[in-house]
Amino acid sequence: MRRLMWFSLGFAGACALCAYLPLYGLLLFSLIFFSAGVLCGLLSPLHSVFRRLAVLAVGCGVGFVWFALYRWAYLDTPAAVDGATETVTVRISEESTKSTYGVQASGWIRLEGKPYQVRAYLDTDKSLGAGDRVSAPFRFRVTTEDAAEGATYHQGKGIFLLLYQDGDLVIEEGKQSWIDIPEIMAGQIKQILRACFPEDTFPFAQALLLGDTEELGYETDTDLKISGIRHVAAVSGLHVSILFAMISALTARKRVLTALLGFPALLLFAAAAGFTPSVSRACLMCALMLLAPLFQKNYDGPTALAFAVLVLLAANPLSVTNAGLQLSAGSVAGIYLFSPGIRRWIQSLFGETKGKALKSALAGRVSGSVPVTLGAMLITTPLCAGYFGTVSLIGPVTNLLTLWVISFIFYGLIAVCLIELVWHGAAVMLGTVLSFPIRFVLSTAKALADLPLAAVYTRSPYILAWLIFVYALLICFLIWRRESPWKLTGCCVLGLCAALMASWNEPRMDSVRLTVLDVGQGQCLLIQNYGKTYMVDCGGDREQEAADIAAETLLSQGITRLDGLILTHLDRDHAGGAANLLTRVDTGLLILPAEYSPLAQCTDGEVVYATRDLKLTYLDTVISVFVPKPGQTDNENSLCILFDTEKCDILITGDRSASGERDLLTQGVVPDVDVLIAGHHGSKYSTCEELLRQARPEIVCISVGEDNPYGHPAPETLRRLEAFGCQVYRTDQNGEILIRR
Repeated sequence: MRRLMWFSLGFAGACALCAYLPLYGLLLFSLIFFSAGVLCGLLSPLHSVFRRLAVLAVGCGVGFVWFALYRWAYLDTPAAVDGATETVTVRISEESTKSTYGVQASGWIRLEGKPYQVRAYLDTDKSLGAGDRVSAPFRFRVTTEDAAEGATYHQGKGIFLLLYQDGDLVIEEGKQSWIDIPEIMAGQIKQILRACFPEDTFPFAQALLLGDTEELGYETDTDLKISGIRHVAAVSGLHVSILFAMISALTARKRVLTALLGFPALLLFAAAAGFTPSVSRACLMCALMLLAPLFQKNYDGPTALAFAVLVLLAANPLSVTNAGLQLSAGSVAGIYLFSPGIRRWIQSLFGETKGKALKSALAGRVSGSVPVTLGAMLITTPLCAGYFGTVSLIGPVTNLLTLWVISFIFYGLIAVCLIELVWHGAAVMLGTVLSFPIRFVLSTAKALADLPLAAVYTRSPYILAWLIFVYALLICFLIWRRESPWKLTGCCVLGLCAALMASWNEPRMDSVRLTVLDVGQGQCLLIQNYGKTYMVDCGGDREQEAADIAAETLLSQGITRLDGLILTHLDRDHAGGAANLLTRVDTGLLILPAEYSPLAQCTDGEVVYATRDLKLTYLDTVISVFVPKPGQTDNENSLCILFDTEKCDILITGDRSASGERDLLTQGVVPDVDVLIAGHHGSKYSTCEELLRQARPEIVCISVGEDNPYGHPAPETLRRLEAFGCQVYRTDQNGEILIRR
């Protein structure tokens, strides 16, 4: 049985290499693994290790071949239309959601007779549902490595094309069919939950049962992430295991009856959750658990995990790039690998518990929950750090305090859905009762997330170095197995203290420090000097992500309160993330344009509406805020900010065009500057010659997204900057820009 595990491991490794490496790298690895397979096959009679390596190498070889065939048979067709614009009809497969420029919806199209799942971005406010059809000219963008614009996360979900509307849209209300049953069922469950739960607990109930976090709210989502239980809001193996335990209890563990009830229940649950890779993996493992006793076979967890991953990769080799599958499979692998050893160590700490009821109960609770959590975290922590930039330190405590109640809530949610079919009043009563444990989970997560050092963030290179150090120590510990776990823990804690001290103190060593954060198509600037921290704008094409980037940059430096937040104007690409940012990091001063904004309610600091020019002075620094001429609207209404210091002058003009920039010049307030933030993300209508001639900037920074529909930065702007001899840095090419003086 374990041969299947080694084969699957090799197959998955080959798929990962094919997904992440260029062609020449694949050829090199193919040759290496082929040679290794032949060598290990020849040496296999000598030792079992060589037999395992031979099976591993065979799995790699089969994986390379399968990926090549899949690419040739299925992926070459969308790759051929990358960047092209064609008129196609999309059959919508799920309810649409709002996006930056309208709505987005998943659906299906046919290319050369083959079906492809797509994500369509539509310029309409109309809500679409499963079965609807939309037709329009669409610009195609491929999501795999073959794409001119690079790969996206969609490939891991089986979505190989993104469609951007490029003409008139025709919407045809369609008829639903049997293939829409999962979406219909999910929609009905949402309606039941909405009708039976109060407003404050419905979003969590929906997330727990269906994995739909759209209505969870930024603050709650952040609390769950920092406290280390964000996984309960993303349907995965935890939920499937709870469902499987309930089925086993209902059938009194009768093998045939459990299978008869279990298979359709698992299928329906996976369908309602959208057949996501993580849920499909867990359901496949539970299906094997049901089949094993029917065929009088022993269930082997590692082999079942390997088989489930193998099936998913055979269906879509690029699902190896899916973060949900990596985290789900990684957590199970960590539990199998590390939990037994951690459990034995914890039990040894409690010593003899016989005849000591309280100590025995505590030992049972801790040794039952903590090893599972720590085992899963040992594998998933690097993945979470890579994908989300967050390492939860409080996670084991949160899981210990809350996971025991999650099972009861989950069972209750299923009961609410079933009772609602026959008695609405009783379902509402049960929903009201279940709201109390839901509030307990949410309040616990918030309380722990608010603790100092509940999490650390890999936006700090020192925290990233500490994480690498921890895993290097762990590898050494596992190899030698001679040292006490307490020594490992002590070294990790000391390393964390050193990393935190470096993270908090290094930014304060610069006289002036400008950070242009990479927030996509938007702007967020961090300026620090003399221990003061000011942020100008906080927005982007993904508002929550912009807020995360800004907050985690500050928190990684130990900054929990800004000295000032200045918003040049209230467009979402400049201010859309500010409200979310202020839920995590407050500000002593909030400067807003003259127009009213609800952001004033988001802080307990001083709020100033800039109706006239302002000056803030400390030591040798003068921050000047220049207001537009009366009657200006839209982009011309942007505030302009000049940071005037002895070491570095920085000018920010918001989204003003050349006309607004000339208005600023007539005030005679623009000196020679060291750094200019290009106006309106490099638009051809901004950063005019007159401004460049007056300001004579050495460095120009352009905050711009890789994939924006405006063509920013414009070639005309780049030519102007080149003519004036400016050093140009762009977030779409250089990522985060750091200038230190």
